[in-house]
Amino acid sequence: MSENTDKGPVALVTGSSSGIGAAVARRLAAAGYRVAVNSRSSREAGLALAGELPGACYIQGDVADSEQARTLVEQTVERFGRLDLLVNNAGATVVLPHTDLDGATAEVWRKILDVNVIGTWQVTAAAVPHLRATGSGSVVNISSIAGCRPAGSSVPYAVSKAAINHMTRILAASLGPEVRVNAVAPGLIDTPWTADFTEPRAWVSSNSPLRRIGSTDDVAHAVLALAEARYTTGEVLLVDGGTHLR
Repeated sequence: MSENTDKGPVALVTGSSSGIGAAVARRLAAAGYRVAVNSRSSREAGLALAGELPGACYIQGDVADSEQARTLVEQTVERFGRLDLLVNNAGATVVLPHTDLDGATAEVWRKILDVNVIGTWQVTAAAVPHLRATGSGSVVNISSIAGCRPAGSSVPYAVSKAAINHMTRILAASLGPEVRVNAVAPGLIDTPWTADFTEPRAWVSSNSPLRRIGSTDDVAHAVLALAEARYTTGEVLLVDGGTHLR
């Protein structure tokens, strides 16, 4: 844990020990946020990241567990005294062809929905009273292009992201004016999850308008932009290099 300061807004970023979540945590810290880093299991990586960031802390917890989700928010507020921004980044997937109906078992569906949809809901519900208390709280959900078009690593994953998009809009309509709710929907991003996506990588690099795969920092930029966009709520922002245009 790095040395704390008593100034600056506070952000909780779930699933932030690596990949997109870590990039978001770094970007927010650079913008002056005090960040609560979180992961379900990669404790050492989470502690290391929190140690890099000024005023940050690490809190271990599984967003799919209702008690741990609530405790995650409570510990963030106990540590910093407030909560200004929640970034729901924690996610799960299973790689399955969309034609493999037998492979998309009930167990696979539950594993993905428990984290991506129910986990997002549980942390958000616990955070809302604290976000309201600031008078200008914000939630940014990490969705996916798979929630906007028939794509993605599996049918359950794509459906979970479509649910997050709809949840984003419903909550935006319900929680204003004190809390804004938006989402970022990345396309193909260079992370360990996508390292072996050989064909999709080649297609995006050759066919998307920007002719490249996205970086985790591309997503982090968008998260910060929505967090600071004071007159924007209910938006699902595609960050995909224009892939959805093809």
